[in-house]
Amino acid sequence: MNQKVEQGKTLLVDGPAAVTVTSGKVEVFGMRVRKDYRIVVREGKRLPFFAEETSNLSMSLGENASVKEVEGDTVPSSWVETFGRLIQLLKRPVVTMVIGKTDSGKTSFCTYLINRLFSNKQRVAILDGDLGQTEIGPPCTVSYAFVSEPLTEMYNMKLRNGFFVGSTSPNSALDKILQGMILMKSEITNESTDFVITNTDGWVEGEEALKYKVKLAEKLEPDVVFFVQQKDELQPLINALKKFTAIILESPQVAKQRDTAKRKNPRDLNYAKYLAGARVKAMPLNYLKIEKENAVANKLKEEKGLLLGLQNNHRRFLGIGILINVDLTRKTLRVLTSVSEKPAIITFGKVTLDEDFRETSIMLPYDKVAV
Repeated sequence: MNQKVEQGKTLLVDGPAAVTVTSGKVEVFGMRVRKDYRIVVREGKRLPFFAEETSNLSMSLGENASVKEVEGDTVPSSWVETFGRLIQLLKRPVVTMVIGKTDSGKTSFCTYLINRLFSNKQRVAILDGDLGQTEIGPPCTVSYAFVSEPLTEMYNMKLRNGFFVGSTSPNSALDKILQGMILMKSEITNESTDFVITNTDGWVEGEEALKYKVKLAEKLEPDVVFFVQQKDELQPLINALKKFTAIILESPQVAKQRDTAKRKNPRDLNYAKYLAGARVKAMPLNYLKIEKENAVANKLKEEKGLLLGLQNNHRRFLGIGILINVDLTRKTLRVLTSVSEKPAIITFGKVTLDEDFRETSIMLPYDKVAV
């Protein structure tokens, strides 16, 4: 279908869909979309196409996709002003931390900031600490990437390195998350970097969430903390983190609120992305260091489909795999994975996947859902 968008209006597209700009000038989160450039909107995601001038879009809509036109630019003015303040800072690298509840617009703000900084010739890295809605590495990991081109989604960035946590929920693996975030930040700042944008998970309510975010901030030592909120739901966190420079931003009015199933769909697609072309490989136990060895010895039938993290001898993240079975007689693991390099370390996660790479169970989720 073809859609005309008048100047100054925004077309909101909910995936699954594909959109091509056939004429005019269109921006998505600060990225100028080239003519004939095809943008894929994943299922469970929403992208805003803002018409700087009257434009024509060609669209292919999948099942449950939708399109809605709204007045004006959906990027809040505070986001535009914040970029102006940030680019004037003289310190390098500038480490930032983005906090907000689930579906508040955190990832959208990170994407906007990345595009604006990159267009101003800044070297930008994104550190992704949102285990359940990770955009860069596979779910259940902390990961990072460097920006190499403008983008509509961080999902399209190339993973530089990751740290396997094994859970989609931070409150079941706090120490491992902190360990991974510190390690990834150290790797980023050891390279020539101007800005580090740190995206965090949506766990912001309750005393334990507050303590966790404070501890994370203390470990990462951000120069600026961005709070993306709809009303005043982050005020306890703002108060708790008052020793850091805070910038409060409004959540976009068109931020899409998703139910548990809708948040799970992008996660399943991300598992599939990192398991594309996977084959079953037999791995000798004698040559592997197994973390959580009790998972090998106990309840083997129940462990089929368990998500695994694979690392080399230097603990560099190689990718993920799915446990097929454990043969204690032959002392081998059979693992479904797309990783070509032989792993030296395997970590057992807390998530199981079916043969279509979809989650069948998640252990210890917070608030009864994985965010």
